[in-house]
This record gives sequence, structure tokens and C-alpha cells, in this order.
Amino acid sequence: MKSKFLIYILILISCNAFAQSEKLEWEYLFNGNDLSNWKILGGKATYSIQNGEIIGTTVSNTPNTFLSTEKEYDDFILEVDLLVHPLMNSGIQIRSLSKKDYQNGRVHGYQVEVDPSSRAWSGGIYDEARRGWLYNLELHPQAKTAFKNNEWNKYRIECIGNSIRTWLNGIPVAHLIDAQTQKGFIALQVHSIPNSEPEGRQIRWKNIRIQTKNLKPSPPSSIFVVNTLPNNLSKDEKSLGYRLLWDGKTNKGWTQVNKNIFPEKGWNIQDGILSVEKDQVGQPALGGDITTKNKYTSFELKFDFKLTEGANSGIKYLVNDYNGSLLGLEYQILDDEKHPDAKMGIKGNRTLASLYDIIPVQKIPAAIKKIGEWNQAMIRVYPNNKVEHWLNGYKVLEFDRSSKEFMEMLTQSKFKELKGFGLATNGKILIQDHGDEVSFRSLKIRELQ
Repeated sequence: MKSKFLIYILILISCNAFAQSEKLEWEYLFNGNDLSNWKILGGKATYSIQNGEIIGTTVSNTPNTFLSTEKEYDDFILEVDLLVHPLMNSGIQIRSLSKKDYQNGRVHGYQVEVDPSSRAWSGGIYDEARRGWLYNLELHPQAKTAFKNNEWNKYRIECIGNSIRTWLNGIPVAHLIDAQTQKGFIALQVHSIPNSEPEGRQIRWKNIRIQTKNLKPSPPSSIFVVNTLPNNLSKDEKSLGYRLLWDGKTNKGWTQVNKNIFPEKGWNIQDGILSVEKDQVGQPALGGDITTKNKYTSFELKFDFKLTEGANSGIKYLVNDYNGSLLGLEYQILDDEKHPDAKMGIKGNRTLASLYDIIPVQKIPAAIKKIGEWNQAMIRVYPNNKVEHWLNGYKVLEFDRSSKEFMEMLTQSKFKELKGFGLATNGKILIQDHGDEVSFRSLKIRELQ
């Protein structure tokens, strides 16, 4: 009996010690009394303390204002509770920086959004003063209901290696894989407001705590993953069914149109980039279009592309033989400003990301990047014949291949004489050589059921 009692006591001591060690893993960044170990950066919005909470208050005619930790953090798990005015915008900066040689010390870096507006992008990931939106909630619309207006909301942010994941009130919201910044401060934001907006709106913060040791990431979730690492297939992407359509190194799986070999000239594979070389004036075309060896039915295709000035290309899908020519629906890739094709067609149906010569895109300025920058694009072909085109995180076009509207648009296009065009149940994926220099990478596909 004594030995059993002793074992019981030892178990209790062990469990208590484990609980204490788990508790000690959390470090509170705010002591509830003062702002020691914090500093204000940027604008002149105010931060005060009341009832153990940090209160940020808007001030007119001043830039974004940040209450920043003195210390910088690399890998961590951060939790914070916040209550925000429903007409205010805010955010949580992570791995952020303020350096004299960058826009005179302007705060820049990852920001986890606080957005009580009807847009409802709370928990999304924005790159403050750099690249803009990296993960907006159009990519994961089911998470838009996670934020509760006029209530306390709990944010959880896991920043481990190149992986940044966010939760809001226990609901997974965003998953970004990115290597832009590995270390930086954490900051609480009060967004700037126009003079027309009344000042004095507030956001309240409490229970700000962080783990930096013995980090244990949360189990994988099934949400969409944005991965900016070139030709990288993350563990979570693999679990979702993605695979590389191009391996980033060889021409395996690809062939020249109507041939069994890859073009000897005209295409370049170097440093993880697949590029169409520019044709020389007066010289015959070098490479020609390339296609996958396999056919695909319903799928989600993600790919990065980069245009040179005045360039034209495209990704064609559901490609089949039509009267001796390999044709399919085309995601247009074009310099709209410099290439004349953008002004042809009907109502812009030959502009960037359009369904070439058939359906124009919804113009979203935030989706457009400068020529020479990498773009992230996506094509979704669903089993029910619905199709989506995405550009830099925004859905810019959707249509139903079986609809009356689609058939009417086909009759006004250059494909109107091709019987059954666009209606194929499956087909190859084709990258177009239009004689201009265009680069591709990170081609990934998953088949949809």
C-alpha cells in the first residue's frame, strides 16, 4: 500500500512540474501597469493603460502608429485578446522592422489584419509598406465569420521557420509560407484616419503572451496555403493533394506541341525558372508551345509568372486537337499597357488574366503588379464545369462552361466555328510561346473530385 501511495505522490509531483513548465513557456509582453519594453513608432496616435489593458486611440492627420516591442523575435507563438471599435482598422505586426535606410524608418513587415468592416479580412496577412496583401480572405472565405464585432477576439499567430499561420477565436484563418523576413519586432497598430473621420476611436489589447522555446506547432488544417518559395511544395500542400507540375530543374513531363521531345531551343531552364526566350526580329520562331504529356479533367493549377515589357503569353487548359491545332481555354498573360492585343477583342477580353477572346476580367487594381515582378496565378476547373481565374490572391473571373451565357460569348469569339470548343471533359495544359520573354515557376496542380 505504501509503495502504491508513494507512486501516486510521485505522479502528482511529476504532473504538477509538467504543468508548471508548460505555464512557464508563456512570457507576457505587457505587465499590465506600464509600457516598459515597448516604444512608439510612426505616427502620433496615442497608447494608454487602463484596467490592465493597452488602449490605442485614433488621431487625425497622422500616419499609421505602432506600439512596438523593444525586442526582436524570430520563431514564436503569440496570443492576444483585442476589442476594437467596429469602424476602425488595425493590425498586429510580426517580424517587422524600422530602419533608417528603408523609407526613413517606416515600419514594414508582416501584419495580421484586424478588420471589423464588411470586407471581413480579419486574420489575413498583409505585408505593410512592402508587397501588400499576401493572404486575403477571398482565398479562405469560410473564415470571414470568425471575427466578432463589439466583442473580445482571441488571435493566435504561429511563426515557425518560413511558416506563418493565424487563428481567430480558435478558427484557422491563414497559412503563408514566405522567407522575406526571418526576425523582427512585434507591434500593435492604430491605423491612420482621414480628416473626415472622427478621431478618438479605440482598440483595446490584453493577455499579450508569447512562446519562444520548445515550440509545438498546431496540427495541420485543410485551409488554402499561399507559398511564395520558388518550386517549393510544403508538407501541408502535399497533404492537400498538390504536386509539382514542373519539377523546377528538368523538362520531365513536358513536350513540344505535336512532338515527343522538348524544344532544343527557345526555352530556358535555369535557377528554378522556366523561360520563353524572345524571338529575334527577322528570324524564325525558336521554341514553340509546350504541353504536359498527361491530360487533366478537374483541377486547381497554381503558377507564378513574370512578364517583360510588352510581352504576351498564356496558359491554355483542357487542350485538345481542333482541326489539326492544339487549342484550349486560355488564361491570358499580357502586358496590358504595352501590348496592342489588350485593346483588341471585346470589352477587354484579351487583357491580363482574362479568358482569352471570350470573357473579360473584373478589374481589381490591387491584383496588378509592375512588369518585372512575380505574379501568383491560379486556374480552378471544377467537376461541375465552373471555372475560376485568380490573380495575386483575387478572383478576377468565373464562368460556367455549361451555361447559356458562356455559349453566347463563344459565338462572338474567334473560336465560334470550332465545334465543341471549351467543352472538353479533359485535356492537356499548354504554355504558350508567343515570341516574347516570359518566365514561369512554382507550377503546382491538384486534381479535384
